[in-house]
Amino acid sequence: MIAFGPVPSRRLGSSLGINHIPPKHCPYSCVYCQVGSTSSLSITRQEFFSVKEITDDVDQKLNECKNQNREVDYLTLVPDGEPTLDTHLGELIFGLKQFQIPIAVISNSALINLPDVQDELQQADWVSLKVDAMDETVWKKINRPHGRLRLDNLITGISEFRAKYAGKFVTETMLIRGLNDNATILDPIIAFLNNLNTFVSYFSIPTRPPAESWVKPPDQAFLQDFLLTTPRKLSSMDILFEAETDDFQSTGDLANDILSITSVHPLREEALKQMVITSGLDWMIVEALINNKRLLRVQYQSGVFYLRNHKLKNES
Repeated sequence: MIAFGPVPSRRLGSSLGINHIPPKHCPYSCVYCQVGSTSSLSITRQEFFSVKEITDDVDQKLNECKNQNREVDYLTLVPDGEPTLDTHLGELIFGLKQFQIPIAVISNSALINLPDVQDELQQADWVSLKVDAMDETVWKKINRPHGRLRLDNLITGISEFRAKYAGKFVTETMLIRGLNDNATILDPIIAFLNNLNTFVSYFSIPTRPPAESWVKPPDQAFLQDFLLTTPRKLSSMDILFEAETDDFQSTGDLANDILSITSVHPLREEALKQMVITSGLDWMIVEALINNKRLLRVQYQSGVFYLRNHKLKNES
């Protein structure tokens, strides 16, 4: 399934996800990525699915939502990899407009310096770009980019896109202990975001199992100071410091819905249990997915999370 959810989102309300990039094609291999390490580090734009295949799947999912009286606030391009790798991105966004639902794109900014990517994203109603560092060394440690990428090109590309874009423009910055949780690294990020005049600048911490087990959120002393001082420097800031706990629902096929959601959005155990209860089915469905190695159970910090096993080959 390409379309999944709807997923409850702090940023977008009820978001129907569109997974139009197979795992794990990306120009980055971020240390904190919640869907694991990148298996295909690439900056080459290509076709993965036809636009018709994607829009047909979205249409089917929207009909399922309609039959269950479930509202969808956004159609969100949030795949296993980087959405701008899709060479048909512009055609896809145009094709999704037939559903008359706002379209969001969540990008890591890696290809934003390309003029065609900037032009194609103009059609979206809401665009999020990643800004984890302004320092090249720190950027490489956090995002582990493709070798041909340069941070200064990306920063220029973000500024160019912002100058032209008329929709809701937001950014997201992941705070990692020991990497970008100090004033020397963080202050230039805040200054850059201020100059962008963002609709919202979101700051996150790792709340789900990361690609690298050593990744940790900043300590409480830093977070307390950050929350007290940053709003005075950046009025558009908001925080995403908590994982979800509820309101995930199946639209009919619980097992496939679990796999579709956890492919890009690992679920906290409490949220998955509520999803099963709401569906009227039994937890044995989850246990069967685990026993068949299609779903992984992972302990992270104080919580238990479930994520799809992308390493399982020849999955039916």
